[in-house]
Amino acid sequence: MECLRLGAPGRRPQVRQVSDQPEWRKSSYSGGREACVEVADLVGATALRDSKNPGVAALTFPEAEWHAFVRGLQRGDFQG
Repeated sequence: MECLRLGAPGRRPQVRQVSDQPEWRKSSYSGGREACVEVADLVGATALRDSKNPGVAALTFPEAEWHAFVRGLQRGDFQG
């Protein structure tokens, strides 16, 4: 499975190979529904994919960017 790695703003995204068997998990907020985003921990990165289309490329984020995003969610930075 290929995935897209996001880097610094203004840089062109790079495609790379994801581990053959990442352990995908859904948010506990999904309630078991199929229309969710799934997350997998990779070496030095976190991958995201659409649970409805698991065979399609996954987005990957470097660890530091993912952790900054999660901290922002926890602080409520993205509430409208």
